[in-house]
Amino acid sequence: MAGRMLFPRKSMAEIETYVKRAAEQEVEIKRLKVAIEKLKNGDFSDVQPSGESEKLQIENQKLKYREEHLLKSIAAEEARSKSYMTNIHGCLVNIFATAINKAYPQLEGPPVAVTPGKNGDYQCNSSMAMSGMLKSIGVKSSPRDIAQEIVKGIPPNDIIEKTEVAGPGFININIRRSFISPLISEILTDGVKPPAVGWKKRVCLDMSSPNIAKEMHVGHLRSTIIGESLSRLLEFVGHNVLKINHLGDWGTQFGMLIAHLQDMFPNYRNESPPLQDLQAFYKESKKRFDDDADFKKRAYECVVKLQSKDPNYIKAWNLICDISRQEFEKIYARLDIKNLIPRGESFYQDRMKDVVTELEEKGMLEEDDGRKVMFAPGAPIPLTIVKSDGGFTYDTSDMTAIKHRLDDESGEWLLYVVDAGQGVHFQCLFACAKKAGFLNPKNIRCEHIAFGVVLGEDKKKFKTRSGDTVRLADLLDEGIRRSREKLMERGRDKVLTAKEMKAAEEAIAYGCIKYADLSHNRVNDYVFSFDKMLDDKGNTAVYLLYAYTRIKSIARLANVSQEELTKAAKTTPIVLEHEKEWKLAKCLARFPEVITKILDDLLLHSLCDFLYEIATTFTEFYDNCYCVEKDRKTGEVINVNVSRLLICEATAAVMAKGFDILAIKPVQKM
Repeated sequence: MAGRMLFPRKSMAEIETYVKRAAEQEVEIKRLKVAIEKLKNGDFSDVQPSGESEKLQIENQKLKYREEHLLKSIAAEEARSKSYMTNIHGCLVNIFATAINKAYPQLEGPPVAVTPGKNGDYQCNSSMAMSGMLKSIGVKSSPRDIAQEIVKGIPPNDIIEKTEVAGPGFININIRRSFISPLISEILTDGVKPPAVGWKKRVCLDMSSPNIAKEMHVGHLRSTIIGESLSRLLEFVGHNVLKINHLGDWGTQFGMLIAHLQDMFPNYRNESPPLQDLQAFYKESKKRFDDDADFKKRAYECVVKLQSKDPNYIKAWNLICDISRQEFEKIYARLDIKNLIPRGESFYQDRMKDVVTELEEKGMLEEDDGRKVMFAPGAPIPLTIVKSDGGFTYDTSDMTAIKHRLDDESGEWLLYVVDAGQGVHFQCLFACAKKAGFLNPKNIRCEHIAFGVVLGEDKKKFKTRSGDTVRLADLLDEGIRRSREKLMERGRDKVLTAKEMKAAEEAIAYGCIKYADLSHNRVNDYVFSFDKMLDDKGNTAVYLLYAYTRIKSIARLANVSQEELTKAAKTTPIVLEHEKEWKLAKCLARFPEVITKILDDLLLHSLCDFLYEIATTFTEFYDNCYCVEKDRKTGEVINVNVSRLLICEATAAVMAKGFDILAIKPVQKM
C-alpha cells in the first residue's frame, strides 16, 4: 500500500514539477542567505557599481527591502517545516512517482508501491505490476529492466543514499544517515509533531454510549477505550473532534423508574432522594414492572406524562439522569476521558418529527403492516422510521442524529465506535441517509468503527462467575488490586513514596486494560486476562511502561538535568555510526508514517506494535552502545556520550506521544 501522500497529488506531472520547484527554491534560499550575510557584514561586492549616488541609494533601499522580505519568507518557511514531522515514506512515494512518470509517461496511474524493506531501509515493488500494464499496451519489458529505468529517473534529493535493483525487479532503498540525524534532533528541539495531513476536518465521533439508570459494564469498555484513542489521534494531527456520548436516556423503562421513584421517595420534587445504587433501583423497578399489573399500568401512564413534558415527570427524569451521569463521570475520570458531550436519545425527540415529515414529503417512506419503513440501495433490510403505534424507534433517532451532525454540527467526518454486531444497522443507516440526501459520500467520510466482543478465558462472553455482566468499576478495582500486588512483589513499595506508588498502580492497572484492548486488531474478539496483561515480558503495557521509566532514568544516572539536555539538543549533532544507533534512529523516524497509516485504516494496534518495536530496538541499542560510563570502584560518572543520551531522550519523547494517543499515563518512577 502506497500510504497517504505527504502533500496532495493530482497528477504525476504536478509531482515532478513540485519536486523540481522545491529543489530550485532550496538552492535559491541558500544563495539568498549567503547574500544576506554579505549585506549584513557590509560586503556590497554583489551590487553593480553606479556613478550616480541617487541610484546607489535607491538600489540600497531596494536591497534592504528585499533582505527584510527574504528574512520573513525564510522564517515562515522554517516555521512551516517545524509544524510537521517529515514522513519519509511519503517523501519516497513522491520521489518514485516522479521517477516512474519520467521513465514511463505512457502509463496512466502506475502503482507507486514503496514499503519497508528487508534488504534495504525501504523497497519499491512497482516494476512487477508495471510490466503487466506495459504488456497490455503492446510494450514488452521485464520487471528488472523497468526497475533500472525507474532508478535512472530518480530526481536529485537529500533522502536516498543509494538504490539497488535486486531479484526479479525489487528496488532496495537505503536512506542517508545525514537525513535521519537532523530529524532526531528536531524531535528534541521542536517536540514530537504530527505528519502533514492536508485538509483538517470537523469530526463527530460517537463513542461509549451507556444507558441511563444502568451501570457501565465490560460491554462499554471497547467503545470507550477505542473512541478515546481515535479522538486523541485525530486531534493530534489537527482535526476538530466532537466526542458524542449517545446515551440511552428515553423510552418505556423511564416510566417504571419514575413510578418506582414516586413510591419510594414521594418527596423527590422537594428533596433529592438518597439513591446510592441506581442499578439496584433499576432491578427493583423492573421486577415490579414484570410482576405487578397495576404497577405496569402506572408505568405506561408515566411514560405518557413524560412524553407530554409534564414538569413533575421531567423533574423525576432529570433527577435519574443526573445521578446516572455522575456515576458515568467517575468511570471516565479514572480512564482519563474528558470533553465527552452527552447527547442522549432525548436530545433528538423533537427533531424526529421534522425528519419524518421530510422523509414523507420526499416520498421515501412505505407502509408495511402499519409501520412506516424506508428502503435504500445497498441496505439489506429497511429502517423502521415509525412504529405501528405511531412511536419512533432507534432507527428514527439515528437518522435524526446523522442529519443533526451534518447540518447543525457541520460534521465532515462521522465515526461510530460501536460493536460489530451493529454492522447491518449502520449499513442501512448510511444507505438511507444517502438516499434521503442527508449524506453526500463525495464530501463526507462516514464510517462504522466496528469491534469484536470481550471474551473470558473460557473463550465465551466475559461474565462474572454468577453469570452477570462484569461491572466496569469492579474491573478497574480488580486491576488496581492486581497491579499493587505486582509492584509489591518487586519491592517497589519500599523505594517509592505513597504518591509515587499510587501513580504507578494506576498507570499499570488502567494502562494494561487499555493496551490489552488496543494492541489487538479491533475487528476481532479478544480474551481478557489480567495475568497476560500484567506480564512484564512481551508486547504488554507493563513491559512498555517499565521500558519508558528505564529510559527516563538514564539522564538521572548521568546527573544531567532536563535543562542541560535541552541546551545540548540545540548544539550537539546526533551521531549514527554504530549499527544499533542507526537502527533505533530509523525506527523513531518512522513515527509519522505509522500515524499516517492509522489515519487511513483507523486500526490502533499498529501504534502498539510500533511502540513495542521501539522498546525492543532501544534494548538492543542500550545493550551495545554505552551512554554513561562509570568508575567500577567508586561508581562515579567518568564519561557521558551526549549524542546517545539525546537518542535516549528522543526515544522517550516518541514513546510518550504514543502513550498519550493511547490514553496511557507513563510515570517517571516505577
